[in-house]
Amino acid sequence: MSDLRDCVLIVEDEFLIAEGLRYQVEEMGQIVCAIAATAEEAVAAAQAHRPRIVLMDMRLRGEKDGVDAALAIYDTVGSKVIFITGSREPATMARIDTDHPAAVLFKPLSERQLRHTIEEVLAR
Repeated sequence: MSDLRDCVLIVEDEFLIAEGLRYQVEEMGQIVCAIAATAEEAVAAAQAHRPRIVLMDMRLRGEKDGVDAALAIYDTVGSKVIFITGSREPATMARIDTDHPAAVLFKPLSERQLRHTIEEVLAR
């Protein structure tokens, strides 16, 4: 899946958090190709833009969660997914582990954490 673009897809259902992530990612010199609030929007945006990285919130609007979206994106596009979650519950972590997470970050996250993680995932 070498035809991925150097851009970041943000999947977050809370507008202010999504905009904060957009600002941080753009400050790093990265391009944000889209922001999605549901699993369905995330999959469609990933298929349209083919991002190298997806910042994926665990809980999304609608019936499907971030893992549902990540699995579909991984299978159809091959993007690396960095999960961002506010939960450290064992059930949440087990659900995330069913995917192929490039990394997991916990809210609240610092700009330094985000930058380091994105740089690390891009270097792999």
